[in-house]
Amino acid sequence: MTTRNPFEIAQAQLGRAAKKLDLDPGIHAILREPMRELHVSLPVKMDNGEVKVFKGFRVQYNDARGPNKGGIRFHPDETIDTVRALAAWMTWKCAVVDIPLGGGKGGVICNPKEMSQAELERLSRAYVDAVCRIIGPERDIPAPDVYTNPQTMAWMMDEFSKLRGCYCPGVITGKPIPLGGSAGRGDATARGGMHTIREAAKHLKVDLSKATVAVQGYGNAGYYAALLVQQMFSSKVIAVSDSQGGILMPQGLDADAVLDHKSKTGSVVNFPGSEPISNEALVELNVDVLFPSALENVITEENAANIKARIVAELANGPTTPEADDILYKNGRFVIPDFLCNAGGVTVSYFEWVQNLHSYYWDEAEVHEKLDKKMTKAFNDVLAMSLEHKVDMRTAAYMVAVQRVAEAMKLRGWV
Repeated sequence: MTTRNPFEIAQAQLGRAAKKLDLDPGIHAILREPMRELHVSLPVKMDNGEVKVFKGFRVQYNDARGPNKGGIRFHPDETIDTVRALAAWMTWKCAVVDIPLGGGKGGVICNPKEMSQAELERLSRAYVDAVCRIIGPERDIPAPDVYTNPQTMAWMMDEFSKLRGCYCPGVITGKPIPLGGSAGRGDATARGGMHTIREAAKHLKVDLSKATVAVQGYGNAGYYAALLVQQMFSSKVIAVSDSQGGILMPQGLDADAVLDHKSKTGSVVNFPGSEPISNEALVELNVDVLFPSALENVITEENAANIKARIVAELANGPTTPEADDILYKNGRFVIPDFLCNAGGVTVSYFEWVQNLHSYYWDEAEVHEKLDKKMTKAFNDVLAMSLEHKVDMRTAAYMVAVQRVAEAMKLRGWV
């Protein structure tokens, strides 16, 4: 079982691309480490009157191509190395879809499930108070991530605006629409993934209307993946899971009915008419498309040989280890790597930021059209690199992204 942390994995993935690109050693050395990181202590008055001090982070990985961009996680198991890895992946994600932003990430070690709304608001505002000197529309634009949401972003935007003394919607994306959020943001991560599997299916000659699908992780991205793959391609979703376990329905399941069950019971488990299945067994199902949509290190060298899906579409960040990548590629599994597959979220966040800066807003149809165009071009750029250099799609995605960041660094005179 691999015990390597996410940042070591991110560095190993970068190393593979650097070798293939014959990357300048100085550029490689710069890209192996974050440019800047901030560790903060956040004192928060709890509802019982006690003051609790939370640990928080903000990592700005590389801003050669533009202001840093990346989410903020509230999670009890958050670590600085996870935040560093996610900031690195955001750098490559923005570059691979060719948007003019760098990569950042933030996190707070806390358990939101044990906190009241008032406590979460005070924590959100305390975080902005602590990092306000290094964020802003022209510096670093945070967004929601695990256990944060549009309401969290609304509080953070409001706190930053108070500190600036003016309304600053462009400091944060993923906001509620009345506060400058973008139409089409809710399902953007999954919708972007749909455009990549459509292109992958064309390349592999897979008929998505006859495809079976499994979704590991039934949060925002996983739910919308299940819903959209049915709506857009008429594929059959036969299994989904969450942290409690999974359900198997060979005849196909209804994404909305499962979500309704989860909202009432707290889990997809025991959905009427389903069979129980573990997360471990779900990823090894004989399906056409597998969506790993939860957390890191789901597919490892221990189970990679058992993966049967023709297309592995990574909506989660870092679900596959480098050792597993080698096995999947050797076995003919087509992996759409995380920072390409799930880049729809940051792409629409970029659209939101642009709309905020211009105070001019697009309708949902226009957002969807622009997202499709961006994701389709990004996929085909990566596929072309993969075919030209005879490498797996992850290495190809890194090669495309790293090349773009390296070029910006050279042009700016950093090396």
